Amino acid sequence: MFQNVIVKRPCSKITEGITSAPELGKPDYELALKQHDAYIEALKSCGVNVTVLEADEEFPDSCFVEDTAVLTRKCAIITNPGAASRNKEVEAMIPVIKKFYSEDCIEYIKAPGTLEGGDVMMVGDHFYVGRSARTNEEGIRQFIAILEKYGLTGSEVELTEVLHLKTGVNYIENNNMLVSGEFIDKPDFAKYNKYVIPQEEAYAANCIWVNGKVIVPANFPKVAQIVKDAGYEVLLVDTSEYRKIDGGLSCLSLRF
Repeated sequence: MFQNVIVKRPCSKITEGITSAPELGKPDYELALKQHDAYIEALKSCGVNVTVLEADEEFPDSCFVEDTAVLTRKCAIITNPGAASRNKEVEAMIPVIKKFYSEDCIEYIKAPGTLEGGDVMMVGDHFYVGRSARTNEEGIRQFIAILEKYGLTGSEVELTEVLHLKTGVNYIENNNMLVSGEFIDKPDFAKYNKYVIPQEEAYAANCIWVNGKVIVPANFPKVAQIVKDAGYEVLLVDTSEYRKIDGGLSCLSLRF
């Protein structure tokens, strides 16, 4: 169960965020704010304490706090993003994380290693980490070594088609996993109950489990039904403006 969630308000420069899908257009800042409000309310309804950080106008992608750290029950691991433009976002997050974790339980991924939180999926005390354009072999080596120091485990998953691991696969507890695209037949996930997300709704594979409920992107009815049929209460939150800059539900928070 999660007790705390950290989020950061989107800034007005969100229109300049990194994107691989310019055809979707630029985000509408006012709408992004409203969607963020709804996201926070959905999280609160799951019984967590939400720490809301003010927007940082210097960094268009800074609302995507998930990439800055991996917060485990034993330690906090500060990342080193593969997108160099995002390094200052990590620096800004460290003092916040120090409010929740003691100094001796905070670890760091160091150059030349790179790692972004979007590539890390927690399944109990095991962490799957995707090797991607943003997370490299050295970053994964450091990450797994840190996990093992605290009695946790990790394993690498190769990606070829998506930005981050959790773009296409997400664990929703109870041995259940939402999978799409290249992850449908990945042997890494053979032991889980796999719920296959249809290709036309692949974006919505990025759902988040929070204390028994699952937050699902709005306007993806097939995914919402799949999650309901799996036995979960579904909360819908529209993330249309974040999708335009390669973001989804998990990217917008640190949950621990």
